[in-house]
Amino acid sequence: MHAIVITHPGGPNVLSWQQVPDPVPGPDEVVIDVAASAVNRADLMQRQGLYPPPPGAPPYPGLECAGTISAVGESVTAWHEGDEVCALLAGGGYAERVAVSEGQVLPRPANLPLTAAAALPEVACTVYSNIFQLAHLTGGELILIHGGGSGIGTMAIQLARAAGARVAVTAGSAAKLARCRELGAEITINYKTEDFAEVLRDQADVILDIMGASYLQRNLDTLAANGRLSIVGLQGGARTEIDLRSLHGKRAAIYATTLRARPLDEKARIVAAVREHVWPLIETGKVMPVIDTEVPMPEAARAHQLVADSAHVGKVLLVAQR
Repeated sequence: MHAIVITHPGGPNVLSWQQVPDPVPGPDEVVIDVAASAVNRADLMQRQGLYPPPPGAPPYPGLECAGTISAVGESVTAWHEGDEVCALLAGGGYAERVAVSEGQVLPRPANLPLTAAAALPEVACTVYSNIFQLAHLTGGELILIHGGGSGIGTMAIQLARAAGARVAVTAGSAAKLARCRELGAEITINYKTEDFAEVLRDQADVILDIMGASYLQRNLDTLAANGRLSIVGLQGGARTEIDLRSLHGKRAAIYATTLRARPLDEKARIVAAVREHVWPLIETGKVMPVIDTEVPMPEAARAHQLVADSAHVGKVLLVAQR
């Protein structure tokens, strides 16, 4: 098969479409013939040498995919050859085929084309596990979502609104903020011209953050009493100092999570919860993937540049060429 190989750490030009060995399914795995994958910020970090795959994962980037099952391991009973699915991956989505644990596979939503389903697994699992399983967002609460125009942001807006929460977002352009309002955001803040902590001081019950260090103190200032901050990205750095009184006085909590390196059983439980709670919303059209651009998979370098430029809204997909 062919896959996108990172020839050495560097810019988008280090991504090369090369022939590599075919995957072989383990006893509890399936092999998916990939129709599409999606570009995540973690893929850009891996390309730069900053986010290596966990042990046992394929070396090729790609944390999610959609496609058709072409082989199943001897212990697999839930899936069969020919099933159209999407899957949460630890790596390897930028390829013609990928092997994945059966517990990380989801059925293609009946109302979506197969390629569009590639935009779902990573964002749906990240958002659901963080804002509902960890932060316990409930109806009537206010959630602040940073990077509202991103794949995670566009999914988080819709899931929060479906749960009856009020939604505030930050984004860096009027066009992105307008799209966030279309998806259900009530309060929109341009982080380039406004300070979100001044706009929402002491008001947010939950914050979903992709920035990390550079936003930490202002996030704590923004939390309401008993607020919960969930950090899923470190685009603004990993190290900073905070005033712990911001936590004590508000009885606030901070969660910091990644999804990729979790044990298989943990990921399987998250995927099962997403199938139970999120998939019905997708299949009725109440929640939908937001797809900005589709790029042929061999042109992954162009897709990485699109994501790095941050001009997109939602997901950039890599589509297989058959």
